[in-house]
Amino acid sequence: MPALNNSKRNIAEYITGYVDGEGCFSISFSKRKKLLIGWETKPSFAVGQNYDRSEVINLLKQYFDCGNIRRDYSDKTLKYEVRGINDLIKKVIPHFKKYPLLSGKKKDFESFAKICEMISRRKHLEKVGLAKIVRLAYQMNQSGKRKYQQNEIQKELL
Repeated sequence: MPALNNSKRNIAEYITGYVDGEGCFSISFSKRKKLLIGWETKPSFAVGQNYDRSEVINLLKQYFDCGNIRRDYSDKTLKYEVRGINDLIKKVIPHFKKYPLLSGKKKDFESFAKICEMISRRKHLEKVGLAKIVRLAYQMNQSGKRKYQQNEIQKELL
């Protein structure tokens, strides 16, 4: 595959523009009876692309120096994903604060950044903190699919 010509480009701005169109900031929740609060909170920054355009996915992994690339068999694409809270806090979030998104995705990012900060301060391990995280998370990506309804999680936290 041909390499991207990076010599005369502002790669940071390119990445933000690309993510504005193809990326997703999301927070998912899973029931975990073994956890003290009963819920696992999972932040994710992901970008998908067709196999024949994998150069951009590789560029993202190289640029952020974290995360993983995997095949998504459901839609026959490659996904670049960062889930580690330290990588999100120290690498991904600072990038998008310095090079802001321009679309409505910016609001999702701002909520995502707040939630990640709360997770880094371990607020997701407290009922009050998790309830706030759930409220913020369910304001994001409203067209997306979720396994659990917001009220299903919230009622278990009361």
